[in-house]
Amino acid sequence: MLIFPAIDLYGGKAVRLFKGDYNQMTVYSDDPVSVARDFEAKGAEWVHLVDLEGAKNGTTPNIEVVRAIASNTSLSCEIGGGIRDMATVERYFEAGVERVILGTAAVTDASFLASAVAKYGEKIAVGADIKDGKIAIKGWIEKSDIDAYDFCEKMQRMGVKTIICTDISKDGAMKGANHELYRTLSEKYDMQLVASGGVSSMDDVEKLSALDIYGAIIGKAYYTGAIELEEAINKAKG
Repeated sequence: MLIFPAIDLYGGKAVRLFKGDYNQMTVYSDDPVSVARDFEAKGAEWVHLVDLEGAKNGTTPNIEVVRAIASNTSLSCEIGGGIRDMATVERYFEAGVERVILGTAAVTDASFLASAVAKYGEKIAVGADIKDGKIAIKGWIEKSDIDAYDFCEKMQRMGVKTIICTDISKDGAMKGANHELYRTLSEKYDMQLVASGGVSSMDDVEKLSALDIYGAIIGKAYYTGAIELEEAINKAKG
C-alpha cells in the first residue's frame, strides 16, 4: 500500500479543515514546498494535493504552489479541487502533475469525465466524497442523492482506474478510518482504491494495509505528529 501524505492548499498555505468545514480551518505551514520536501525526505513517493479554494469555485488559485512542489521535489503529484473542464486538467498536467482527481465534475458532467478518461487514461482519478452514504459535491458543501456504491460502480464501468474515497464524517476528526467501508469497497470493485479520512494512527495504517488496497491518505495525523510518516510508509510497504 502506498502512503499519500496530503497538503490542502488555501491562500498559498498548507491548511486542514475539520470534517470539510471551511469555518474550522487550521493553518499548518506558510510554505507548502517545505512540507512537500519533508514528505520526500521521509520516503514518500506521492503527494496528495487539494486546492480548497478551487473546490468551491472551480478556479486554480494555488497552481503556482502546485508547480513549485512538482518542480522542487521528486514526488509524483496528484491534485483535486474544482477541476471541472479540460482546460483546467491540461493546465495542471502542464504544471507537472502526474494525476488529476475529478470530484464534483465526475458527478455532474459524465461527458467531461468520459472525455478526460478517454484522453488521459489512468492519469485521471475520481474522488468519491461520502456523506451519510451519499456523494457530496462542491467542496463537500452539497450532498447529492447519489448512492456511494452506485457511483463507484458507474465509475468502474466508465474505465476509471483510481478512486479516492473519503468518509467526510471521519476527515480531520482523528477518530480513526472507516475500515468497514474500505473493506466493502475493495471487495466490490477492481479499481485502485485510496482510503481517505480519519487515518489517524499506526493501527489505521496496519488495518488498511492488511486490506491490500492501493493507498491511504494521511493528512492531519502528520501535522499533529500522531503518525510518524516514515514509519507509516515503511509499515504500508509490508
